[in-house]
Amino acid sequence: MDTWAPIADIAAAVNDGKTTASENVEKALQNIEDKAEFKAIISLTADRARKRAKQIDEHVKSGKPAGRLAGVPFIAKDNFLTFGGETTAASNILKGFNAPYQSTAVENLEAEGAICVAKANLDAFAHGSSTENSDFFTTLNPHDKTRVPGGSSGGSAAAVVLGMAPFALGSDTGGSIRLPASFTGCVGYKPTYGLVSRSGVVAMASSLDCIGPFARTVSDAAIVLDVMSGKDPLDSTTIERSKNSYTDLELDVEGKTIGIIKEYMGEGLEPEVRKLIDAGVEKLKNAGAVIKEVSLPSLPLALAVYYIICPAEVSSNLSRYDGQRFGYSDLDAKTLEESYEMSREKGFGREAKRRIMIGTYVLSSGYYDAYYKKAQTVRTKLINEFSAAFKEVDFLLGPTAPSTAFKIGENVDDPLKMYLIDIMTVAANLVGVPSISVPCGMVEGLPVGLQLMAAQTCDRELLSLAKAFEELNV
Repeated sequence: MDTWAPIADIAAAVNDGKTTASENVEKALQNIEDKAEFKAIISLTADRARKRAKQIDEHVKSGKPAGRLAGVPFIAKDNFLTFGGETTAASNILKGFNAPYQSTAVENLEAEGAICVAKANLDAFAHGSSTENSDFFTTLNPHDKTRVPGGSSGGSAAAVVLGMAPFALGSDTGGSIRLPASFTGCVGYKPTYGLVSRSGVVAMASSLDCIGPFARTVSDAAIVLDVMSGKDPLDSTTIERSKNSYTDLELDVEGKTIGIIKEYMGEGLEPEVRKLIDAGVEKLKNAGAVIKEVSLPSLPLALAVYYIICPAEVSSNLSRYDGQRFGYSDLDAKTLEESYEMSREKGFGREAKRRIMIGTYVLSSGYYDAYYKKAQTVRTKLINEFSAAFKEVDFLLGPTAPSTAFKIGENVDDPLKMYLIDIMTVAANLVGVPSISVPCGMVEGLPVGLQLMAAQTCDRELLSLAKAFEELNV
């Protein structure tokens, strides 16, 4: 399925005139067409991609370098505002919406010569763990068409594994990059909160949302992060990036202390998944890493905390979709109130409505203290426990998910079972630390991801460990 050279090599070949951006764009569009049965893509941005490729090729011909990502095609999750096509967030309420500006992440990538060729499928508004909540269609897992690719960035992950583009963009609010990376067998990176601007990405839960890449290798993920990251005046939560490049990776694990998260290795973890995680730990140990068990006592509460805070912020963020300013508007409505009701009734899917109701409930008078305030208190406790753990160890390790990809339709009628899929990924978002899923083997033909975490702003160190593990695991 893998048909692309490393990203740095693709860009170097374009800058050296050995290949053209136009050839790369046509290859990506052809691959998308050839793998259309997997339903990873909502729409193409082909006309604009071809135009940009032509400009890059002319730039190179005139003897100027066209950037670190010159002529590298990529796919954006369809909650990123982009030119050249609609941005729908896979929801009927945004069908037909053309963005008036682009997200900062996409602008940064384009400034270095990257070319967006398509928009990937997702759970509508990024609410879900399987892409089954897309209002349009369910993406199929590249390894088994009867199974989900994970979510909410399932289309982006599947696109990379299917070779549609060398990398894709995703958003991660509670595991939406790492879970699909685990289920499809690619690298998925969630940076430190605020390292990549959220400006121009459809908001889900603003204190949790992170922007990150899917790639086939850690080195490819690192170069994309390096281009996207940094302060942005359009997003007040952004932080200063590292002075050193995120591609400058040190692969020596000798003496590095890695904490195995006790709470992730017990009940509910499939035995075959555990075996692969244990084997991965053994490889790191043999390479000189110091392995110890770490307990984070509040971790079992993380999922409950997440499913109070996240819907509360969803309820607030989705209130802007009222059928008046943009997106779907019901024209049969007779009054303004009717227009609100009917536009939302037809425009929002089941999961969006469920999260709006839960969120509005926990924020309502009489319940705010009992639920929302208590959840924020436990969130602070989790932050303190992670901070204490990172004083003892350099990194934390565990599985990305308790199982391999489940069957399409298996959890659709059981929201609680579906929410439990996020049990190992939500904590990193609640505490704002960087986290990565790297492939660590297969169980009956299905990929398994190993999850690594580091302290806030230690993104380069985390990518270094992930790259070292990737090389040990070959």
